[in-house]
Amino acid sequence: MKTYGVTIHSTGSYVPKNIVYNDELTQWMDTSDEWIKKRTGIEKRHLSKGEDTSDLCIEASQKAINKKKIDPNQIGLIIVATMTPDSQSPSVSSKVQAAINADNAVAFDISAACSGFVYGLSIAEKMLRHMDYPYALVIGGEVMSKTLDWTDRKTSVLFGDGAGAVILKREAGKESFIAEDLHTDGKKGQALVSGEQEVKNPMCKVDSKDGFLTMDGRAIFNFVTKSIPKSIKHVLRAETMDSEKVDYFLLHQANARIIEIVSKKLTIPLNKFPMNIAHYGNTSAASLPLLLDESIENGTIKLNSGQHIVLSAFGGGLTWGTLLIKV
Repeated sequence: MKTYGVTIHSTGSYVPKNIVYNDELTQWMDTSDEWIKKRTGIEKRHLSKGEDTSDLCIEASQKAINKKKIDPNQIGLIIVATMTPDSQSPSVSSKVQAAINADNAVAFDISAACSGFVYGLSIAEKMLRHMDYPYALVIGGEVMSKTLDWTDRKTSVLFGDGAGAVILKREAGKESFIAEDLHTDGKKGQALVSGEQEVKNPMCKVDSKDGFLTMDGRAIFNFVTKSIPKSIKHVLRAETMDSEKVDYFLLHQANARIIEIVSKKLTIPLNKFPMNIAHYGNTSAASLPLLLDESIENGTIKLNSGQHIVLSAFGGGLTWGTLLIKV
């Protein structure tokens, strides 16, 4: 009897063509290139001029499909991780399914903010083992620009728009997913809030909410720099793996300073932490798949090489999670 595992088979990504540099933000808010770079490491970001989340996700998915010439009818599952869906219904994943003609795929969205892609990979890996079709498509996609108050420099300078996709494959005798560590702390959930909607009906009268993203940056910074090193250590301990045997650590691209602190706390060289936040900003659930695809495209990470990588993310909820993967 064959033993089936799940592997990372293909990746793709897409960002809007419109690039906005830090200096351009000074046109409508009190900020500067120096202020943004010093605090975040961000130099520019891609912002949509009308493309919605599903548009970005469809483009990223098509690129992942085309790289390996995959038959969309062999995709049995589509999961989109997003906190910026086009609408409450239909889901972004349903729109992706229709656009790529993956007629046999079960499709649904998940909401775990910046941790969503890690959560989505974990769900897809388990579901795919029991499905009739050999492929699953996991996408992290966001148009964060539509959630922001563009007069608030504390939040709006941080984010960008984009999407990244990964195609998983069920294969005999192969396995990519080694260990995981996922968490939620709802008691700290008010540290990052977006898209609030009040109850509106004839039975109640309430003040209108604007729905803009709000964030307690200091609280999240403190939470991340404590929880993420612990989470990474946990997955390595679970497999009795020394950090030296991990080739690369891909962390959610929220802030360059956070990644530097995690590197120091783990006593792991910073050159093992690929970063692209300077070019994209914080793209929430799209952050990790964008970085993964870019790292594969530039040859840093090689599929079917046996390299070990860690994917770790954190975000609203509050949520965080880490995966140890063999590529």
